[in-house]
Amino acid sequence: MSIIAKEITKIYGKQKALDAVSLEINAGEVVGLLGPNGAGKSTLMKIISCFLPPTSGEASVDGYDIFEQALEVKKRVGYLPEHNPLYLDMYVREYLSFLAGIHKLGKKKKSRINEIIDLTGLGLEQNKKIGALSRGYRQRVGLAQALLHDPSVLILDEPTSGLDPNQLLEIRSLIQEVGREKTILLSTHIMQEVEAICDRAVIIHLGRIVADDSTENLSKRTVGKDIITIEFSGEVDEEKLKNIKGLIRAGKIDENSWEIEASQEKDIREELFKFAVNNNISVLSLKREQQSLEEVFQALTKTNGNNE
Repeated sequence: MSIIAKEITKIYGKQKALDAVSLEINAGEVVGLLGPNGAGKSTLMKIISCFLPPTSGEASVDGYDIFEQALEVKKRVGYLPEHNPLYLDMYVREYLSFLAGIHKLGKKKKSRINEIIDLTGLGLEQNKKIGALSRGYRQRVGLAQALLHDPSVLILDEPTSGLDPNQLLEIRSLIQEVGREKTILLSTHIMQEVEAICDRAVIIHLGRIVADDSTENLSKRTVGKDIITIEFSGEVDEEKLKNIKGLIRAGKIDENSWEIEASQEKDIREELFKFAVNNNISVLSLKREQQSLEEVFQALTKTNGNNE
């Protein structure tokens, strides 16, 4: 496992930012950490990156304990905070050279800086002051500093926040390219980003993990109800249709098509076929609708909170 967190709790005064959070991320996985503002995402990332100690619990990165071997953890983690801290008066190449010295890259310094500038598309901007760069290029510089020491794990907190659509696509493409070789944990509010980049999504709410699955499975997940679209070969009696056990709501789409909302406790598709047979009609089509990841997210995080 690249990242293991067990029963991580973080308390600020009387406020519990994280409540016994456990998480495991395999080497090479790209995992999206989702949650509303104040859910605890940044707190968890800071703890895994050794920037913040937990109140209780334990965590490790590549087998190194965040308490006992924090320096080894930091060697293996590239961290991009939500508010990308940069020295605005330094030039891009100068800044990366400064960081390469901190990381003690030695003889590899020049070649590694060239490699990272090429990877992050900073070639034309490398001799500019960071303060003169657009937000998109500043994010590229942030990613460059996170990648410079060739970490095995990348932790990215809202890496595309505030970017315009073109910048967002560029940074997303860069993360996808990097993700081929590294383990990545990234937080975001953009569902399309998770679906495009991540193998798996972890949803955190009020300091607790409320869902952890592949993006495909989460999109198939329904929360408390099934939505079924069905087309019959002829007209049906609405009152008789509504008498089917487990049916919550039936809405007519057109002459013979209906949208059915049913309890998730019972699969009513068989009952719908029986209903058609008993009323001397056929089922021409039946489809169980798949919720979007955004709808699942909204259903699981509908209670307001402020934990982060």
